Amino acid sequence: MSDRVIERSAEANAPAQVKRRRDRVLGVPVSPMTKRRFHNFRANRRGFWSLWLFLALFGISLFAEFIANDKPLLVSYEGELYFPIFVAYPETDFGGEFATEAEYRDPFVQELIEEKGWIVWPLIPFSYRTINYDLDQPAPSPPSSVNWLGTDDQARDVMARLIYGFRLSVLFGLVLTAFSMIVGVCAGAVQGYFGGWTDLLFQRFMEIWGGMPVFFLLIIMASFITPSFWTLLILLLIFNWMAPVAVVRAEFLRARNFDYVRAARALGQPDRVIMFKHVLPNAMVATITFLPFILTGGITSLTGLDFLGYGLPPGSPSLGEMIQQGKSNLQAPWLGFTAFFSLAIMLSLLVFVGEALRDAFDARKAVGAAAVTAGGTTVQPQTQAATTP
Repeated sequence: MSDRVIERSAEANAPAQVKRRRDRVLGVPVSPMTKRRFHNFRANRRGFWSLWLFLALFGISLFAEFIANDKPLLVSYEGELYFPIFVAYPETDFGGEFATEAEYRDPFVQELIEEKGWIVWPLIPFSYRTINYDLDQPAPSPPSSVNWLGTDDQARDVMARLIYGFRLSVLFGLVLTAFSMIVGVCAGAVQGYFGGWTDLLFQRFMEIWGGMPVFFLLIIMASFITPSFWTLLILLLIFNWMAPVAVVRAEFLRARNFDYVRAARALGQPDRVIMFKHVLPNAMVATITFLPFILTGGITSLTGLDFLGYGLPPGSPSLGEMIQQGKSNLQAPWLGFTAFFSLAIMLSLLVFVGEALRDAFDARKAVGAAAVTAGGTTVQPQTQAATTP
C-alpha cells in the first residue's frame, strides 16, 4: 500500500482541530505520515534516548581539537591574542630564538609566554599523538589526575586517543554507509525493476560474491597496499554494498506491476524517472531501517582490521589498536577495558536506534491500529486496499 494512500485516509478521517495541530514535529512542518513515524520512534524510549546520547557523544568528538590538544586554545602575549589551534606561530613571536613552530609544552616556551601574558589550555592538554615524557611510572601508566584513563605503551594519553578514535570510527562508518547505500540502492533498483534475466544473472552474481570469505580477502588486499582512510574505505565498499540490495530489490519487484507504474510507462516516462522518482521513495521506507546496522558493520570491520594490524596507519587513533594494546599489555587492564566498553556502548546505542527505526517504519504500526495522538486528541487511521499513490 502506498504511503500517500495511508496519509490521505488518515487526513480525511481526522478532526479539524487535529489537522491544525499535527503538522509540526519539533517545530518543523511534516506530513501526517511522518508525524506518525516520529510518534512510533519516540514511543521506543530506549531507542529515542540512545539516538540523543549517540549524537551528543559524536558531537563532542567533532570538537576533539578543542577538548584534547597539546596546543593552547588561546595565548595572550604583550597584549596580542594568538590562536595556536588554527595558526602555526614561530617561537620567535613569543621571544624565542627559533623560527620553527613553537613547542608549547616546552617549559622554556611556557615561561616566555607567562612573563608577558597567559595561556588557556584545553581540558585535556594532550593530543592523540602526544607523548608524555613526565610520567611517574613506565608506560603504560595507570590512570592519574594528569592522564585520566592512563597512557598506552607509548606514553600517549588514552582519553585523548579515545575521543579522536571515536570520531574517526563514526566518520568512517558514516561515509562507508553512505557509499554502500548509493551503490546498493542503485543495484537493487535495477535488479528489481527490470526483473527477468537481469534479476536472474544479478542474483547468481550476488550468491557467488556473497559466499566469499570477506574478512580474509580484506586482510590479503590490505597487506598489498599502503593503508589509509580512503583505501580501506574502497576495500570495504567492494563487499559492503550488498547489504541493502535484497531489500530494495524486493520492494521494486513488488511495485513494478502497480497501476501507477504501468500508467507512467503508458505515458512514456523514461525508466530512470519511474525508478527513482516514483518507486524509490516507497522502497526507501524499508531500507532506512537498515542504516544503523550497516553503520555498525562498517565500524566493527574497521576495528577488526586495526586490531589485526591491517587497518589504519600506525599512530592513528583507533579503537582496534587500543584493544590490541590491551591484549598485548595484560598488566595494564585500563587499555583493554576502555576500548572494549567504548566500542560496546557505541554499537549498543546504534542497535537500539535501529530497533526504534524499525518500529517507526513498521507498516503495521503506521497503518495499524494504534491510535495516533496529536495535541491531546486521538485519531484512529483507517486503511484502504489501494495500490495507487
